[in-house]
Amino acid sequence: MNGTLYVGVTSDLVRRVAEHREGVVEGFTKDHELKRLVYFEAHDEIGAAIQREKSLKRWSRAWKVELIQKFNPFWDDLFDQICG
Repeated sequence: MNGTLYVGVTSDLVRRVAEHREGVVEGFTKDHELKRLVYFEAHDEIGAAIQREKSLKRWSRAWKVELIQKFNPFWDDLFDQICG
């Protein structure tokens, strides 16, 4: 729970998480060595996903942690779950 949280949006979650895990894309996630997926939401419309991303980015860390813990209380890596 004591680490960096990242909020982002993508049209291909499996590909994007794999990129983060492999460190192939320069930027925030590579700089902070973010490799575990602990929370995600699916949206039917990209506009809704972008709006939700913007909203979550304005949340306090405590609110984000609470959201994650409700969905994933042990902060398990959910990558395998989304792959199969």
